[in-house]
Amino acid sequence: MDDMVDTLDNAYQEFVGAAANVLEAKESSVAQKTLSTDAALENFKQRWELFRVACDQAEEFVESVKQRIGSECLVDEATGSVAGKSGGSGNTSAAAATGLPPISAVRLEQMSKAVRWLVIELQHGSGSSSGSAAHSHPSAAPFDARFTEDSAQ
Repeated sequence: MDDMVDTLDNAYQEFVGAAANVLEAKESSVAQKTLSTDAALENFKQRWELFRVACDQAEEFVESVKQRIGSECLVDEATGSVAGKSGGSGNTSAAAATGLPPISAVRLEQMSKAVRWLVIELQHGSGSSSGSAAHSHPSAAPFDARFTEDSAQ
C-alpha cells in the first residue's frame, strides 16, 4: 500500500511541476506560442495522463481491498467465527443474532460465485429483456440448491 501511495504522490508532484512549467513558459514567451510553450504543454498532457493512470490504479487497489475485507467479514459472520475473533464465548453469537445456524465456507463461496455470475450476466444484458431470467432458469446457477452440507453442521 505504501508503494501505491508513493506512486500516486510522485505522479501528482510531477503533474503539478508540469503545470508550473507551462505557466513559466507562457510568462517568459509573453503569451506567444513558442517551441518552449508547446513542449511544456505536451509534457503537461503526458503528466496529466500519468497522474490519471496512477489515480485509477489506486482506486482499483482500494476497491479490491474493500471487496476482500467485505468477503472476509461475510465469511466470518456466516461461518460463526466472528465470536472467536472478538473474544466471545464460542460460535453461538453469530447464529443467535440471526437465528440461523452457521454455514460452511465452501457453501458460502459457492453462493457468492453464483451471485457474481448472475450480476455479470445481468450487466451484459442477458436476461434484461425477460426481467425474470434469474428466476426462470434456477438450474443455471453454478451450485446445487439441494446441497445438504449446511444442515449437517
